Formats: sequence, C-alpha cells, structure tokens
Amino acid sequence: HELIRFIQDRLEETGISPSFEEMKEALDLKSKSGVHRLISALEERGFDSLWVVEHTHIPASRKTPYPPGGDLPSICWEAYEPFTYLAQVAAVTQRLNIGTGICLVPEHHPIALAKRIASLDSLSNGRFLFGVGAGWNREELENHGVRYEDRWAVLREHVLAMKAMWTQKDAAFHGKFVDFDPVWVEPKPARKPHPPIYMGAQSPWAIRRLVE
Repeated sequence: HELIRFIQDRLEETGISPSFEEMKEALDLKSKSGVHRLISALEERGFDSLWVVEHTHIPASRKTPYPPGGDLPSICWEAYEPFTYLAQVAAVTQRLNIGTGICLVPEHHPIALAKRIASLDSLSNGRFLFGVGAGWNREELENHGVRYEDRWAVLREHVLAMKAMWTQKDAAFHGKFVDFDPVWVEPKPARKPHPPIYMGAQSPWAIRRLVE
C-alpha cells in the first residue's frame, strides 16, 4: 500500500490522477504480470530509473523501533529479493536504469555480492545503480552475524573489497572484517570502473566516507 501511495503521488505530480484502488488493481505488484505492467509504464513514460528496497527478513520480535516512527511499512518484509527482481526488470526493458535503494551490504558476503552485481550490470548493459546502506534493524543485522556497532565499518570494507574485485584481475583484500588472498571474480561490470555507488544514510560517519 505504501508503494502504491508513493507511485500515485508521483503520477499526480505529472497531471495523472488515478485512484488508489485503480492503482492497486492495475499494478498488482506481487504478481509477474503486475511487475511487467509497472516497469513497462515507467519506461514508456520516460522515467530514468527504478529503485527497490531490501530486507532479507524482519525479526518477529520487532525490538528495534522503525526510525521514522509509526508502524513498519509492510514493504519491508513483503518486497522481493532485490537482485532477482531487478534481473527481471532488466530483461524486459531497454533504457530504464535499475537500482537498490538500498542494499544492506553488511548482510552479504562481499565476494558473492560482487559477482551478483557485476553479473546484473553486465546483463543489463551497464544500467545498475548501487545504492548502499548499513541498516537500522539491530536484530536483523545480528541474525547475519554482524554487530550493530560494526555495521558501517563492515560496509566500508565490503565496498572497498568489491571495488577491488570489479577492477582487478587478481584482487586481494586484507581488513578487519574482510580478508582474502588474490581471487578471480568474473564477469566484470559493464560500466567502468564499476557501477556508480550511492550511499543512503544520515550518519556523520557515512558522510565522511563518501569520498572513498
């Protein structure tokens, strides 16, 4: 519902005013046909990009409050796995850029994530936009073996390690949280030197790391 409201608001800004029920019936975002209708409409109308959220899961305890306050939007646990979804989008579009808004990088293994992103960027002819963040849900991170206090440091090392794998044949990385000797990770991304990286955060720590 939250996503439908958002799209509805954006369409109204362009002079199109569908009702909520019309949007819900037309999009049916949980079905394959609904996904196809949405992305076809976006590309036909000249939208630049489509961004998707990520939560691998939401802990049922709900101990960590939702940062903006209020109820947690259902999209946080109902959304598709982002890279699978974006591969589907890339397969049926030609110009639409596809992005993670955001990928919770600390919850992934950097070698596997580097290959997944490079594959998606290659198959989409360089249309992937890599939005990254460290996450706000303490229990979700801990279920992935990441201490909440370490999340930004883990993100930094993961991104730096992935940059090495995207740009070097024999990529190695030695850090506190990521450590591996030279590896070959192919294919390389279509966009050079790698997909653009966008950081989603309000933390002063994150702002200081933008230059990296």
